[in-house]
Amino acid sequence: MKTGKQLERYFKGAANHHRLRILIFVNQNSGVTLEQISKKLDCNFKTISEHTKKLVQAGLLNKKYMGHTVEHSLSPYGKKFFEFMKSF
Repeated sequence: MKTGKQLERYFKGAANHHRLRILIFVNQNSGVTLEQISKKLDCNFKTISEHTKKLVQAGLLNKKYMGHTVEHSLSPYGKKFFEFMKSF
């Protein structure tokens, strides 16, 4: 069982409708770039960049650098959090 502080980090990291939409999209499309996420969610690139940064800091997303692009995927905790989201 995670501590209250650890759980708080995950919940705060996902506490935004854009971030929840990002988690859903990345779960369905592992390895997506910021450009792909912003296009699919019809949202400003800078906004998506800031939200993905917070999801990475929360430990819910992983970033993989591929030359000039960055691919995003759910972390192991991100996958568990996604399963938790589906239960509602």
